[in-house]
Amino acid sequence: MNSLPKMEGKPGGTVLAIIRRSVLPAALFCMSAAFPAVSATPRESPGIRDRALLFSLFEKFPACRHNADTIVLNFIGDVMLHQAQIDNARRDGSFDFSGCLDDIRDRLRAADLSVANMEFTLAGEPYSGYPAFSAPDEYAEYLVQCGTDIFLTANNHILDKGERGLLRTLSVYRTLERDYGIKMTGSAEDAEAKDACYPLFVTVRGLKLAFVNFTYGTNLGIGKEFPGTNLTDREDILRAMDRAGAAGADFIVVLPHWGEEYRTAHSRQQEELAVWLAENGADLIVGTHPHVVQDTSVIRTATSAVPVIYSLGNIISNMSAADTQTGLMLEMKLVRNAWGEITEILPEFTFTWCSLPGRLSDRHKTIIIRDWTGRRNEWIRKYEYEKMVSSYRRIKSLTGIED
Repeated sequence: MNSLPKMEGKPGGTVLAIIRRSVLPAALFCMSAAFPAVSATPRESPGIRDRALLFSLFEKFPACRHNADTIVLNFIGDVMLHQAQIDNARRDGSFDFSGCLDDIRDRLRAADLSVANMEFTLAGEPYSGYPAFSAPDEYAEYLVQCGTDIFLTANNHILDKGERGLLRTLSVYRTLERDYGIKMTGSAEDAEAKDACYPLFVTVRGLKLAFVNFTYGTNLGIGKEFPGTNLTDREDILRAMDRAGAAGADFIVVLPHWGEEYRTAHSRQQEELAVWLAENGADLIVGTHPHVVQDTSVIRTATSAVPVIYSLGNIISNMSAADTQTGLMLEMKLVRNAWGEITEILPEFTFTWCSLPGRLSDRHKTIIIRDWTGRRNEWIRKYEYEKMVSSYRRIKSLTGIED
């Protein structure tokens, strides 16, 4: 099972290149892979005008430099567990989820950090699916085995089993954190626990990342402030963003649970909030909740260009309504130069498909669509292959996303 940090990120294609605001003015942002990125150079301190001298100082004091490298972040969307998934995984008094995410496991484990929206509670027995989710602990353990490093808990289902269910969920995650080094953010037992994970700070090879996760609300009400979950309260969000900046975060990832379910286009409210987040320090915005993939955009401010992925959709569920079986895996490469500056943000998108039992295999199985195109004869139920292909083409057309 994995622990932080993991192995180096893998090479891959890119669809967008964005120069980070700390390097160049906004007018010089490179917004497409068709335009070459501009390399950053070391900034001269006051009184040093000789570039050769500046370079020689770095050579004399190598501790001032970092290894130029690429840091890889991987994001998957809604991890669901409906009753049919629970029943399918039941084995002699325990649960076996092997095979469900095995086709994307290598991608998750290869990233420096993999992040997942855990849209269920771990409230214990009796286990249940929609509308009030309670998953067996083995499900969270399986996500760890697959390579997930950060669990997002700010979502509308986190209080499905009330205060007791939330506290037990957080307790299970604390145990996984102790045993395997995973992190969680989005909910907390008390004010001290919230301060420790809102924002959540994770350092990867000298790069300090901050993760800010919150939700529009919960299905069964909020109840007390603690134990509780982070809400879309702009004052509270701004405090977290300011803390990230004051702590010297190199890169701030904002992870809102938002939007209208089953709509492939983002709403006006999402866009307004995204603009506000970009203006207040977000470097990347990745959303969840609609259960379908939504479009993407880049928000320009006076000093930055911030990628917004409005919804990653489901990574696994028992849903079969239009577009709910198609998901989006986001791989984000942060390119850092020898002076510690992030010079490029390079996203790569991968469309996934969640096949239901009896159609591709005997269980719920998430696959990479491009790996399975042209393999119709390998499906038990050929109609699902046709559904996958048509859904894939439709989502790409509606959102403009290419993989």
